[in-house]
Amino acid sequence: MKTFKYAFVRSVPIMAGYIVLGLGFGVLLQSKGYGAGWALAMGGLIYAGSMQYVTIDLLAGGASLISAALMTLMVNARHLFYGISMLERYKNTGAAKPYLIFALTDETYSVVCSGDAPEGVDQSRYFFWVSLLDQFYWVVGCVAGALLGSVLPFDTTGIDFSMTALFLVVMTEQWKASRDHAPALVGLGVSLVCLLIFGSSNFLIPSMLGITAALTLLRKVTEKKEADHAV
Repeated sequence: MKTFKYAFVRSVPIMAGYIVLGLGFGVLLQSKGYGAGWALAMGGLIYAGSMQYVTIDLLAGGASLISAALMTLMVNARHLFYGISMLERYKNTGAAKPYLIFALTDETYSVVCSGDAPEGVDQSRYFFWVSLLDQFYWVVGCVAGALLGSVLPFDTTGIDFSMTALFLVVMTEQWKASRDHAPALVGLGVSLVCLLIFGSSNFLIPSMLGITAALTLLRKVTEKKEADHAV
């Protein structure tokens, strides 16, 4: 019970954001002719805020499965970095590991990475409860938005920008909490260079590859400096 209470308290800020953003998604989904059942299925099975917004246009435009798969890869490519950084934390999570991998969103990542659980709190269960609660908030928001959208008229202009706004908030909080800003600056610099070279439609995957190479090199340099100082 202590673990659940701690997870709930830590997830309250995410609840506020997810319910509001989920409402926006549900309203937008309903405006395209897809009801609460679709909102429930997408929130439960896809559970990727930005990709769910993109999926609305894919559904409305009749996109092929191949196009949808490629778009999903590009939109969610950042999760490669999340997954790599969580290898150690999720190592001893047992049967819950597949779900933890599935439920690792930007916001959940920011919570589970911000320090270790206090004494008396089971860390593996804490990870599970935070992940489950966050998804519950998101699904509730999505379904509620679809239901509201079916009975109340809404102007959906600009709703699809909400996930970008939330991502910027998460990035700002991570920047303020971290002392080492080198990885963030590397990511920003590589992304800008790739944007200029490849254009806004094709820069995402080159950016991911470039950031991976740059951070790998940066890590080796950092480890070498630490080893030299130790000597």
